[in-house]
Amino acid sequence: MEDPSGRMMGYILGKAEGHHNLWHGHVTAVTVSPEYRRLGVAKKLMKHLEQVSDKQYNAYFVDLFVRASNRLAISMYEGMGYTVYRRVLGYYSGEEDALDMRKALQRDKEKLSVVPLSRPVTADELEW
Repeated sequence: MEDPSGRMMGYILGKAEGHHNLWHGHVTAVTVSPEYRRLGVAKKLMKHLEQVSDKQYNAYFVDLFVRASNRLAISMYEGMGYTVYRRVLGYYSGEEDALDMRKALQRDKEKLSVVPLSRPVTADELEW
């Protein structure tokens, strides 16, 4: 995303992956330049990925992984409607846990894709 002068404000990388009821959009990275933070840029980028996942790929949900210690990002994602689906033990170089956060899309009418797991998982237990 660029500002009116063409300067990069931020970007998002994502993909569609999974199979059957696990077909989803995945946020690989979302980054906003420091001078454009707290202006809604990340929210606009996330909304775009959610719309593409929903309308073009007919996904059940969008997910992302965030460091369990990154309270600011977790709070931002919660404000966008994401909830913690599961904790992934040692996801970041074996030293820090990740939270797998999800947001159900229109295809998941019963919101089954966002029902939290009752226990943490390890990285080798991930589906993809």
